[in-house]
Amino acid sequence: MRYRTIGTDPRTRRDVSVLSLGAMLFGTATDEATSYAILDRYVEAGGTFVDTSDNYAFWQNGGQGGESEELLGRWRHSRGIGDKIVIATKLGARPLAPGTSYTDNAEGLSAKVIRESAERSRERLGMDRLDLLYAHIEDRTVPLEETVEAFGELVAEGSVGLLGASNHRAWRVERARGIAAAAGIPGYDVLQYHHTYLARRTDLPSELDPDGDIGSVGPDLASYLRVEPTLTLVAYSPLVKGSYTRPDKPFGPAYDLPSAPGRLAALREVAAQTGATVNQVVLAWLMGGVTPAIPLVGASSVAQLDESIEAVELELTDEQRARLDQAG
Repeated sequence: MRYRTIGTDPRTRRDVSVLSLGAMLFGTATDEATSYAILDRYVEAGGTFVDTSDNYAFWQNGGQGGESEELLGRWRHSRGIGDKIVIATKLGARPLAPGTSYTDNAEGLSAKVIRESAERSRERLGMDRLDLLYAHIEDRTVPLEETVEAFGELVAEGSVGLLGASNHRAWRVERARGIAAAAGIPGYDVLQYHHTYLARRTDLPSELDPDGDIGSVGPDLASYLRVEPTLTLVAYSPLVKGSYTRPDKPFGPAYDLPSAPGRLAALREVAAQTGATVNQVVLAWLMGGVTPAIPLVGASSVAQLDESIEAVELELTDEQRARLDQAG
């Protein structure tokens, strides 16, 4: 396993594995025994960066979520897991009532919600301090200053370490970080967005923003990350739910771009050269890019996880990376 540092403040920054494990379906679609086996294997391989949210996975049973955090709390307790494993969680998108969703009834990002939801996450996870806490989705009904100050207070109190944002417009991230810097309080250090090798259309209206896809790395966010090297990008759904290798899970319309056939051909070519799988090449490409990302992978079996873990040691040559970058 390899590691990198997230965060800039010596008091809160952490070294984490370059591959993060997503626990979204643990405790719901993935049963407890399988979830424990995957988590144990991840730690055995040197993994130290686990991701969850307070709303995972509400859509599995029509509830409000929390099952993933609860399972991680039980696993941590049963295994005697201390602070060597960094747990990232999110708030803001938990439905306020069963049968509703983050699109119509989200908890939001008010100061009251941030404090109360963070406390509930700590209880479910069995942690005195949340290692990394994200604002999961935007809440434009609340002044950004209120949200930024509320997150900063939790860091100042020691109940949260690092802060992050997911599914936010780049201008909202920059504005929030500017507010935090002007007030002398901690701001967002980690950004979590969908990112993969294939380009994705970001102009199509989405459930979170009528102006387009707010949750993927598009030109604005890519440019922002390039000039802000202290920010860390965590790339969720890097393997697009299996679409690179499974005919029964085709890429959706958002990936139907003229560049797609050429990039898929380049992936297959590099995979053949290296003896790696296409999925492993995608992960290696993300980890070793000019703006390196930490892939956040899901797994429903230990075998799936092992494939991703093996990608950590895959070193693409300059020629292979150029072939991938220039394809399409």
